Amino acid sequence: MNIVLREASLDDLEQVVEVFLACWRGSYAAVLPASLVSTMTDEQADALWRRVLASTSGTTVVAVADGRILGLTRFDASGAEGAVHSLYVSPQAQGLGLGTKLLDHANAAFLAAGQTRAQLWVFAGNAPSVAFYRSRGWLPDGRTRIEPEFGEPELSLHKDLVADGADDDGS
Repeated sequence: MNIVLREASLDDLEQVVEVFLACWRGSYAAVLPASLVSTMTDEQADALWRRVLASTSGTTVVAVADGRILGLTRFDASGAEGAVHSLYVSPQAQGLGLGTKLLDHANAAFLAAGQTRAQLWVFAGNAPSVAFYRSRGWLPDGRTRIEPEFGEPELSLHKDLVADGADDDGS
């Protein structure tokens, strides 16, 4: 399967929402309370991603195969450290390496921006995602939060970034 990564646009809204809702209602249903999963309506998801895709802050990159969006990430490489805001891979495409490919793309953007550290938040109850990030070098940094809109604990994970071929000490 030939996967192409490219920046998303408002033209991608329908497929982005489709992937997001498939993850929210499929993957999250197995790890988060049903009361939270059921709060995300089609209209809320559409409004959320319409706002995100129209925003000039941050970057949304989609993974496309055969004209279909199979995954996406939203990240920001403009601050002191990189920030991954979202990473979603369609449940039908999980296990194909798309999450890693999207995360590596964000890491490369962070390094290109001169950042040496990146951070993300993940639902504490989402053990598969926590394990995915940890297996790729993202570690808990001790911070937690509960966003009022979700009401579920989240963990902060960080990663010290190094360029390909460099040792962990930067050499």
